[in-house]
Amino acid sequence: MATVSEKEWTGFQGLPAATQIILHTLLAKLRKQKVDKITIVLLGKGGVGKSSIVNSLFSERVAAVSAFRSETLRPRQYSRSKDGFKLTVIDTPGFVEAGRVDAALNSIRRYLLGKTINVVLYVDRLDGPREDKVDVKISRAISQAFGPQIWPHVIVVFTHAEIHLEDVTYSEFVSRRSAALRNIILKESRFKTVNTKVPFVLVENCSRCSENGEHEKILPDGTVWLPVLFEALVDLVLGSKKPILIDEKMIGISKGNPLGSIWMPLVLLAQFVLIWRPIRKAIDRDLVEEAQRHSP
Repeated sequence: MATVSEKEWTGFQGLPAATQIILHTLLAKLRKQKVDKITIVLLGKGGVGKSSIVNSLFSERVAAVSAFRSETLRPRQYSRSKDGFKLTVIDTPGFVEAGRVDAALNSIRRYLLGKTINVVLYVDRLDGPREDKVDVKISRAISQAFGPQIWPHVIVVFTHAEIHLEDVTYSEFVSRRSAALRNIILKESRFKTVNTKVPFVLVENCSRCSENGEHEKILPDGTVWLPVLFEALVDLVLGSKKPILIDEKMIGISKGNPLGSIWMPLVLLAQFVLIWRPIRKAIDRDLVEEAQRHSP
């Protein structure tokens, strides 16, 4: 059973003042459109920083993080509330290697069954390989597990974005890396014209990340990344994309034949009457006869 944690969004007050102003503006936009809650699901390989994103979104340590391995072994749901608005983030097990993609997705989609999702954050490292067969397998598996309708709700998040390059400019590297992953997603999702842009955001969760004069974490190009991430979330939620319900039809999980709950007890009863009870009687009879033969 997945863990659910819901509290007041106290970490909000710990954000830099400039960031708080932007988030208050975004919350006002949501309230104006009568949106009082957002649910986000994080998907991606293990160890790419999904749990760190959870902590950054809430500006507090709510998810366990390890620099050496994935700490999330099952889906974990975290919720925080502020001024009538509820933010829910569902952290999921990582796809550590290609062989675990299907097993991990089966676990995730069973947990998500019946939940309404606004945004999916597909997380990968910015400094990862541009041509990765695991990315192909993951994108294909996500399409098969949830259907292509999941992709219009996806924002790609590149972690470890504070990288220093010598042979190429930062913007050029980001452009190449994002284009490579975007092309994989477009191919495996079989997009035609829907959401062909596949938006992406760069983040750097490291505590040693560079800061500006307002104590906001910035990327090598000076971008304050946390407000940009929240802006991308709000833009997608307030866009034309309605929240998506993860139901049985979407993911192909059936509750089973309702007649099974009727027939199974009858089958077990028939087995008891026709098989096990006669066997038990025969055993008891043999025991009695054996006891009589050895009695003085």
